[in-house]
This record gives sequence, structure tokens and C-alpha cells, in this order.
Amino acid sequence: MNDLLLMPNAVAMNNSNQFATEYVDYEEVVEQPVTSAKSYVSFLDANTNHITMDELKTQCVVPTWANQELTISHQDFIESVHDAAKTFYRGEAVTAPSIRVSHIVRGRTPNALGKRASELLECEKTQFYQRLAFAFTIPTIYETIDGKKLELCVGGVRNYNDLNLYRSSKGVEKFSVFVGWRVVVCSNQVLTGQGVKLSMEVMDLKLLYQQVMELFNQFNPAKDIHLLQTLSNTYLTETQFAQVIGRMRLYQALPQGLSRGIPRLLITDSQINNVCRGYYHNEDFGGKGGSLSMWNFHNLLTESNKSSYIDSYLSRAVNATDVSVGLNNALHGDTTYQWFLG
Repeated sequence: MNDLLLMPNAVAMNNSNQFATEYVDYEEVVEQPVTSAKSYVSFLDANTNHITMDELKTQCVVPTWANQELTISHQDFIESVHDAAKTFYRGEAVTAPSIRVSHIVRGRTPNALGKRASELLECEKTQFYQRLAFAFTIPTIYETIDGKKLELCVGGVRNYNDLNLYRSSKGVEKFSVFVGWRVVVCSNQVLTGQGVKLSMEVMDLKLLYQQVMELFNQFNPAKDIHLLQTLSNTYLTETQFAQVIGRMRLYQALPQGLSRGIPRLLITDSQINNVCRGYYHNEDFGGKGGSLSMWNFHNLLTESNKSSYIDSYLSRAVNATDVSVGLNNALHGDTTYQWFLG
């Protein structure tokens, strides 16, 4: 596995997707979107709902800039990343994307601007989702750590709140794209900084495709696996685990002057509670015999991250890895994360 380094088969693609939409008069933002289907993988649970690609294409409009130029649609973002993965990992199996959305924006067609909301016909109503996350796996590229199978995983996040759609001309659009690993038994995302680009700024789909291919090219799966395997060889005692949890709680209340010298922790109080429950009740990654491997600790963090909103999901996933690796190094004498161990 240490020699595994996948290289791209192609670096560019001409995208001929055509865009069509109705213009939207923004009316209402609802944090819980309404949809009938449930995602087949639970990589992100709370505050989101599953949606299919067909629903995105047929039931959602595409927002425009103030000059009526279209933004890149959610579906074209997904298809661009999916096509790039199929090209880069040519010959490997690539699953269909699982898509999660939140924060629905309801509007109306231009011919219904003067109507009351109660008078609107169904054909006069419009909607789109401010936030979207998707992920898919490449199951033929896999590894096993501590008896748990990991599959290579690719996905992305998009948040329209990052854009100022009221500007008079088309602007740069922002996307987040990742490549990493997913634990099959629980769908936990295992992401490191080298496989995540949190702010991918592009003007069109061609540049988006190119930057995604560059991300795939710089990602070294063997290096990631080696890093994660080191976590499975180090253990926290129950006392050390309790010390770490206590310090995590203290971190949330630290004065600014004290927190500056301590590595960043993005996990919230409620997620720390989930980690505590997982220690005793998680059958796959809980503490056993009074000890907890750093690999299991990492999975308790990523399991709790499923309750995050879409816009904070990726940064917390990377932070979970940083914290786990930092604590692992602290147990071997490094001082960077020593504060969390007391």
C-alpha cells in the first residue's frame, strides 16, 4: 500500500452542459428542506435531507447573478466532480453520488410577482437549496485498518451564502471538494488536509474540472493510510480519555488570550457529549477493556461530526483528523497538543 499513488488519465474536459431556469424572486428561507427520500449512506445526518439528481434537475431552479447570468448549478457541480473522478480513476468502479441538501429558498416565477402566497399555483412556485453536500465512493480502491474496511471517497460542498448574488456582474464561485476515505461499516468520513480544498474559486465548469483533477493528482492515498494506521497502534487509557474530554470542554470557555497558544478545536459541546456516549455504547469504536485506540477515538469524533451543518462539515472533519493525529503525537512526546492531555 505504501507504493500506491494513482495518477490521472486526463486533465481537462470540455463541458457542454446547457443551462435553463426561471428567475427567482426570493421569499423565504426554511432551514429544513422537505423531501421524501432518505440517503442510502449516512455520511451527514442532522439538519439535512436526501435529494436525488433528478429532483435537483426537475424541481429546483438555478439562481442567477443580478445581471441574469446563471450561476453554476448544484447538479453541474456534482456531475463535474463525478466525471473527473471517473476519468482520473479510469478502470475503477465509481458509485452514484449520495446528495444532502438544506436551507431551502422558496420563490415564484416572474408572472406571479403580484400574487399573495396563498394564491400561487404550483406551476408558479420555485425553489432551490442554499447548501448542498454530496459524496460517492470508489469501492475498488480500499484498505483495512483495525479490521474495518475503508473505501476511497470523493465529494464536495457548496453554499450559496458564500456568494453575493446581487452584484451587477458575474463573479467568482466557491466550492469545496475532497478526496479521502470512508469507513464502510459506519460511513464515517476520514479526511486529511492534503485531500481537501475548502475554497475552490472558479468562474466556469472547465476551471472547476481542472482544479478537481489537480486535487486528485496531489492526493497520495498511501500516505493517508500510513498516517491512519499509526493511530491504531496507540491507546488512551480511560483516565486519559476523561482528561482529553474534560480539556475539550474547557477549550470552549477559554479566554482568547489563552486559546491562542492551543491548537484549534472545532468540535462543539453537543458533539463532545456524543463522543462520551460513543465511548460506552458504540459497538464498533467504543472503549474496550479500559482503553481506546486513537483510531477509534478519531472515529468517535467523525461520527459526532455527522450532526454538523453542511457549511461546517468539511472543516470539522479535517479538524477531527488533526486533533487525533496531534494527540497521538502528544502521547509519544510531542508538545503541540500536550495541553489536552493535562
